[in-house]
Amino acid sequence: MRCVLDTNVVVYGLRSPAGASALLLKYGLQRRFTLLLSVALALEYESACSDPAQRIVSGLTEIKVGAIVAALCRVSEPVSACFLWRPQLRDPADEMVLEAAINGEADALITFNRKDFGDAPRRFGIPMLSPQQALRRILQ
Repeated sequence: MRCVLDTNVVVYGLRSPAGASALLLKYGLQRRFTLLLSVALALEYESACSDPAQRIVSGLTEIKVGAIVAALCRVSEPVSACFLWRPQLRDPADEMVLEAAINGEADALITFNRKDFGDAPRRFGIPMLSPQQALRRILQ
């Protein structure tokens, strides 16, 4: 299964090590599914997870956050932005997630914020899944 993780899934994965998002990160690092990642999205992960408020909640140092993002980059399939499909969404940060899913030919876009994406992923044939739904598919 080829998946793009929305930034909120990565943030929650680091904040709550017992949750579905953390398990997705673990499975991604173990290559139990193909994690798709563009340079822009990797930088967004690093920026969001390095935010001081996020680091306080997660208990991670900037060095540890950097190491986690670097590990995700190492195991991910790189996605180049061959076509810019913008604008499809209101939030530019969500646009880069959708763009990675489209250009990477994702089987799923995993997010907590379905409302923010509206029906744009569906127009490109990409289902949106919650972390729990994605785990069920990965474990089948």
